[in-house]
Amino acid sequence: MQEKQIVRDGYNAIATRYFQERARSAPDLELVKDLAGRIPPGDRVLDAGCGAGVPIAAFLSRAFRVVGLDLAIAQVRLARQIIPLGEFLRGDIVALPFREATFGGIVCTYAMIHVPREEHPRLVAEFRRTVKPSGLLLPRMGANDLPEDVGDFLGTPMYWSHYDAQTNLEMLRVAGFEILWSRLVDDATSPGSTHLFVIARAA
Repeated sequence: MQEKQIVRDGYNAIATRYFQERARSAPDLELVKDLAGRIPPGDRVLDAGCGAGVPIAAFLSRAFRVVGLDLAIAQVRLARQIIPLGEFLRGDIVALPFREATFGGIVCTYAMIHVPREEHPRLVAEFRRTVKPSGLLLPRMGANDLPEDVGDFLGTPMYWSHYDAQTNLEMLRVAGFEILWSRLVDDATSPGSTHLFVIARAA
């Protein structure tokens, strides 16, 4: 799809700069620490849309067997260099290349908002399929209604698409997740933008 090509090409183009931005400011890491405290050490955890693996996969690799998946090969290559203990693959998070009930937890902090929102129910269903029973999901989702937008992001064209917060919470429930908490968090890489973070348990 053209939208995914924009995202893939964009993150390939800004791989090093984006890594530097994420290493500099990551308020979402505190929320990931909350998730990590709820998962048994040594379990497998997926970073869906992992980028260069910093800071999320790098943090998770201290206690878990981390798998990262990203659409942009330049990001995957960086992650492999930076986090040798992790397993990093190129792929589309809407069609996860993993068996059912593979992960004790799934984190998806900057990827879902770049997927056409018509595919979000399928994406959430993939999370539910690949997380273990009672496993946990931490997604970063839209807080407002945005059918689609293409604009500049760190000097490259980028695509965004998402539903509003209430629609997203209902989507998770329909897919079979129990909402443990949800909160709105400002986007450190895009001033003025706010996103919905959720910790949900597979029911």
